[in-house]
Amino acid sequence: MVWNVTRRLGGVTRLLIATLLVAALSMLLVAPAAAEDMAKVRVVHASPDAPAVDIYVDGAVAVQGLEFGAATGYVDLPAGAHTFEVRPAGAAADSPAVITAEATVDANTWYTIAAVGLLADIAPQVYVDDVTAPEAGKAHVRVIHASPDAPAVDVAVTGGPVLFSNLAFPNASDYLPVDAGTYDLEVRPAGATDVALAIPGVALEAGKVYTVVAIGQLADSSLAVLPLVDATFDATGGGDPSVMPNTGVADGTNWALFAAIGAAALLVIGGMALRFAPARRRS
Repeated sequence: MVWNVTRRLGGVTRLLIATLLVAALSMLLVAPAAAEDMAKVRVVHASPDAPAVDIYVDGAVAVQGLEFGAATGYVDLPAGAHTFEVRPAGAAADSPAVITAEATVDANTWYTIAAVGLLADIAPQVYVDDVTAPEAGKAHVRVIHASPDAPAVDVAVTGGPVLFSNLAFPNASDYLPVDAGTYDLEVRPAGATDVALAIPGVALEAGKVYTVVAIGQLADSSLAVLPLVDATFDATGGGDPSVMPNTGVADGTNWALFAAIGAAALLVIGGMALRFAPARRRS
């Protein structure tokens, strides 16, 4: 993907969120295209001090009033160049865009586009999503560090090896294959062995590909996680992926635990970023 951004510094909002709500964007794609000529695009609003915005794609409104912490489902977008415009929520369609961004997407490629950072230095981050089918009985998981004031962390199996090391803003980890099951995790300061936070009972389902996005800020105790399901395959392995609408949170996944520990982690870690990854499978 090629991503070029033009930013207007005036106005209340200096936000880049190419937010493509699945229902709205589907209506924008008026030109038919073969499946092999399409990309899949999902967008995450991860700018913690950004207000709600309206998003335009190729001159047509795609989403209105999108707020921090929202993620779209994947939508099909024809391969090639597209123009995204961001306006303050409720602004007239012919008003100057706060941000204009041009993106070129490749066919048969899946993307997550996240608006990260604070308003003063907000920027788009483009991640290529690997929706390779997990082997039978396995899931794939990766983590995106989108908390702008959080330092790097390691994530390890409880009492075991480090799975993701020194993951820093605004990077994404590689996808990690794990056995389906329930896991106990621990978060450690990068390079340290002391346990900053224990995270028991995280359930991962066979045949699912997950992305977990850490959002919010340590400074104002708003750190949280946004769990997404990238794709779902037959649990026995192989086949074609099915795409979850909206956020794609999987039933049976213990994401409530993740959301609940965000604020507590601020007290426990005291300046460390949360980072989540699969860990030990419980028997």
